[in-house]
Amino acid sequence: MKEDYLHYLWKYKKFAFAEAKTTAGEEITLVKTGEHNQHSGPDFFAAQLKIGDQNWAGNVEIHLKSSDWYVHGHESDPAYDNVILHVVWEHDVEVFRKDNTVIPTLNISTYVNKDELKKYQHLIQRKGAWINCEKDFSSIDGFELALWLERVFTERLQDKTKVIDTLLDQYNNDWEAVLFMLLSKSMGLNVNGEAFLNMAQHIPFNVIRRVRTDQQDLEALFFGMTGMLDEIGDVPYGAELKKRFEYLAHKFQLKPNCGMEAKFFRLRPDNFPTIRLAQLAAVYSKHADLFSGLISAKTKKEGYDYLEEIDISPFWKTHYTFSKEGTPRKKKLTKSFMDLLLINAVVPIQFSYAVYKGRDHSELFRLVREVAPEKNSISKGFNALRENCVKSALESQAVIQLKREYCDKNRCLRCAIGIKLISQES
Repeated sequence: MKEDYLHYLWKYKKFAFAEAKTTAGEEITLVKTGEHNQHSGPDFFAAQLKIGDQNWAGNVEIHLKSSDWYVHGHESDPAYDNVILHVVWEHDVEVFRKDNTVIPTLNISTYVNKDELKKYQHLIQRKGAWINCEKDFSSIDGFELALWLERVFTERLQDKTKVIDTLLDQYNNDWEAVLFMLLSKSMGLNVNGEAFLNMAQHIPFNVIRRVRTDQQDLEALFFGMTGMLDEIGDVPYGAELKKRFEYLAHKFQLKPNCGMEAKFFRLRPDNFPTIRLAQLAAVYSKHADLFSGLISAKTKKEGYDYLEEIDISPFWKTHYTFSKEGTPRKKKLTKSFMDLLLINAVVPIQFSYAVYKGRDHSELFRLVREVAPEKNSISKGFNALRENCVKSALESQAVIQLKREYCDKNRCLRCAIGIKLISQES
C-alpha cells in the first residue's frame, strides 16, 4: 500500500463516504474534500466536514498509519495545528492536539471497495513491465485517450515554457533572442544541442541583428564562437571566415571558443555541425522577420515557408568539413528535420508567447497535428501496445511526457488511464 492511493481515495471520494465514521464512532459528513496540496504541509487544505453534530473547516492529513504523525514530527509543527481529520489505512495510535484533545481519525480501509483495491494492487505491482498498464492500454476508449494525451501534451509545453521564461528573464524579454537560442539548440540535436545553445548565449542578439544581412559574417560568428576556426590551416574559405570573425570579435568584444566543442563523432554528414551551423546562418540571413513569421505560423506549410527555401553558402554545397571537397549538393533542410525544429523550437515558443499575451493557444493543436511524429523508442513502444496510437507530433510529444512523468514514476493515480482502469466496472 502507498500513501498516494489514500490521496486518490479521499480526493475522488472512492470509498463509502456516506457510511464513514471516526474511530470513535462519530458520523462523518463530507462537504468538501479540500484542495490537494502538492507541497509541504497538510495533504488537503480548506476541507469542510461535519463530525457528529459539529461543523469543521480546516485541513486533512493522510498517512498509512496513525503513528506516522509522530514519525514525521507533525506534533511539533504549527503547520498541522489546523488539521480537523486524520485519514489513515491503519489506526494504531491516537493523535492529540496541543490542548490534549484527540484529532478525529478515519480508518479509510474499512470503507474501500475491495474490487477496486485489487485492481489498484494488480496495476501497481506489475514488476518488469515497460509500463504498468501495458496489458490493458489497448482497452482504453479512444476518445478518452485522445483527451488525456492532449492534456499531457499541454503539460509538456508548460514544462518547456519554464525554460523559455528563464531565458526571457536573462535576456530582458527579447523574444527574438530566445527564438535564436531555441533554434540553435534544436539545430544541434542531442549531440551538439548544448554546444550550439552555449554559442547562441555568448553572442548578443543585437550582434545578430546587425550582421544578419551578410551570410558569411553569420557563419564566421557561429564557427568562430564554437572554436571551429582555431586551426583552420590553409583552406581559403576557412581563412576568410577566420579573418571576418577576428574583426567581428574585436568590434563587438566577443569571447571566442565558449568552452564547448562541437562534435562530429557518430554523426551522418548531413548532421555535421558545420552543415547545421551553415544552415542556421542561411535561415537568419534570408528572413529579417523570422520571429514574427514563425510565431504566427498556423500550419506546417507556413512554418516550412520560413525554413525550407534557404540557400546554403556555395562552399558548403561541395563540402561537409573545411578540408575535403565532394560532389555538389544543395543541402537544404529536410522535411523531417524541419518537423523537429517545429516541435522543439517553434511550437514551444508559440505556446509561451500566447500565454504571455493572454491569447488562445488552441490553434497550436492544429499545427502540431500536421507534423509527423518523432520516431523513438517511446513512440514505438506505445504503438506496439496500441496500433496507430502515435499519429502525429502531438501524440509523440504527449507519450514522452506520459512515459517519463507518469509511467516511469508510478504515478498511475494521477493518470487518467490509471484511474480509469482502477475505477471501471469489471
